[in-house]
Amino acid sequence: FLPSLPENKILVAQSPLLIVDNKTVTLVCNYTYNGTGKEFRASLHKGTDSAVEVCFISWNMTKSSSNSNKEFHCKGSHEKDRVTFELWNMNANQTDIYFCKIEAMYPPPYVYNEKSNGTVIHVKVCFDFFLKETSISTQEPQSTVSYWVMVAVTGLLAFYSTLITAVFINYWQKSKKKRYHQSDYMNMTPRHPPHQKNKGYPSYAPTRDYTAYRS
Repeated sequence: FLPSLPENKILVAQSPLLIVDNKTVTLVCNYTYNGTGKEFRASLHKGTDSAVEVCFISWNMTKSSSNSNKEFHCKGSHEKDRVTFELWNMNANQTDIYFCKIEAMYPPPYVYNEKSNGTVIHVKVCFDFFLKETSISTQEPQSTVSYWVMVAVTGLLAFYSTLITAVFINYWQKSKKKRYHQSDYMNMTPRHPPHQKNKGYPSYAPTRDYTAYRS
């Protein structure tokens, strides 16, 4: 709803929220103007501070022209008391608040609208890429799918086989090293020479006589 205004004033009304499902949205800027202007310019701005001009359209009594920011796909059109901005190929990063600005350029005095409440454009995340990949994969011949399944299984079995072999070799080397160290602790007590116990040789490990220490 746009109330009547005094001369040389512009008032703009916008929809508060637009949801984008298919990357395309149409934003309508309704306005009232009671001045004498004959040349106008309407622009769409992004962000709370309106820092980014998305696109604009200018017109007079006979012709109009439109231009767009290179980061957006946008086109403007106008009719009586209304400017329409069409945006397409939008992405999630372009979700933001957008403001319409209407300017009466000529003849003087130059007039433009006060900042409106804006329109929040919410671009939903699209899963078209994943759906496309799924569609392509389902169209592949069954033999091709089976081939890649076989390759994956073979690769998995080869990986586990290599892993088990490495574990076994490591365990065998540790066991071998352990047996080698244990052999260093063999009994080193001297023994009688073989077949010479009756030749009067003294014992290599005589029994200690503790009676010598009694006194």
